Amino acid sequence: MFNFQNLYLFFIAALLLNLAPGNDMIYVASRSVSQGVKAGVVSAAGIFVGCFVHILAAVLGLSIIISRSAYLFQLIKFAGAAYLIFLGIKALLSRPTIDSSNTIMPKANYFKLFKQGIITNVLNPKVAIFFLSFLPQFVFAASPYFKVQLFLLGLWFATQGTTVLIIVACILGKTKDIFKKNPKVWMIQEKVTGFLLIALGIKIALASKK
Repeated sequence: MFNFQNLYLFFIAALLLNLAPGNDMIYVASRSVSQGVKAGVVSAAGIFVGCFVHILAAVLGLSIIISRSAYLFQLIKFAGAAYLIFLGIKALLSRPTIDSSNTIMPKANYFKLFKQGIITNVLNPKVAIFFLSFLPQFVFAASPYFKVQLFLLGLWFATQGTTVLIIVACILGKTKDIFKKNPKVWMIQEKVTGFLLIALGIKIALASKK
């Protein structure tokens, strides 16, 4: 059902991308720093639910593309490799920051935070583009289980990403002062991740040409 070499690459790429500080991580981090661990965990749960919208859209949309044009699918594969390289370059050039203000925020409304996490993720077009360009790298286009493969990989990515966000929430919620005083920790992590993403994107692009 799956190509084990592709799965190997997928697990590496998914872990790197989920560890890289992005919009979702910064959002959860800011909630955790300002409103505590539980607020961060609830926000991460909302983001997880929002991911399902993008996963289903990718499964349906890519299935239509595959049924109509193998050439378009190849374009998507190369676009996905280019996207990984782009994310790596962006990580190298960016300077991630976490809101370090000491402003006291009102008591957290967890249901509201959960809804905000869903909306934040669903309305982010970059997430939709990511799933459409990233998931096809690691499945068999001609497989009768193409939709199942896409859904399972998307589910794994969302689950893994949510686990990372929950860990971030727990760490920042309890040791927020340390991270406020040591922003270099985030910068070093992102630079290393950037180099690895670029290397992985190049590897995928070269493998696609064979």
